[in-house]
Amino acid sequence: MNNKNRLRAAVLISLAFVFLFLTVSYFYKKKLGTINTLSSNEKAAGWVLLFDGKTTNGWHMFSKPAMKHAWKAVNGELTTASSDTTGTHGDIVTDEVFENYELVFDWKIAREGNSGVFINVQDDTSYIATWATGPEYQLLDNANMQVGYLDGGKKGAGALYGLAPLKNPVEPKPAGEWNTSRIMQVNGKINFWLNGIMTAEEQIGSERWKGLVANSKAAIFPDFSKSTKGHIGLQDWAKGVSFRNIKIRIIQ
Repeated sequence: MNNKNRLRAAVLISLAFVFLFLTVSYFYKKKLGTINTLSSNEKAAGWVLLFDGKTTNGWHMFSKPAMKHAWKAVNGELTTASSDTTGTHGDIVTDEVFENYELVFDWKIAREGNSGVFINVQDDTSYIATWATGPEYQLLDNANMQVGYLDGGKKGAGALYGLAPLKNPVEPKPAGEWNTSRIMQVNGKINFWLNGIMTAEEQIGSERWKGLVANSKAAIFPDFSKSTKGHIGLQDWAKGVSFRNIKIRIIQ
């Protein structure tokens, strides 16, 4: 190959790399453009975002609304990490309260991570934590938990934490990968889903529910699950967790 042909080949290779870079960048930006947004159909159906992808507006530290917390909006994710020392660590809750609704969210957990989403939280200084009043949808890196931690499915990802084993077997995606979860509550009946699989179905206040609570660690909290209306909470517990596409639809 003479010098002229070598130069032509080098130019063509360079152009190919530029084209590939621009193509990947285009589709990446296009994908990002659909995160933390609502389609016209979703808006028409009444869906509302609880996270705008840019700020932590709409959320505050449980029982301490004025306190600077360690949760941040980073690259379209609502996230907290145990290594972050720029704010106080703790659970955050929505500014608004909700009763009958459908909640959908994406989440990813750090290796050995442990977190959760609480419902019906009573945001009051008389309660020690979110879990003193609110049932929890468990978020967990199942694969890297110590032996026995899953407690027969009561503490695995997607479970109604500490109360009942998974309704159907399901495993979350590996640490660092996105999962999609769904919570529905109507007149105290709650359903959980993890990546399309139903994981819990219970009626708050039923005799079965009372038995589940009585046989759990939640039994020491007299106001646990006494209300079917409250704040939604995100748990800052261990290693780090991220959320995106948090949206809610009120059920009339």
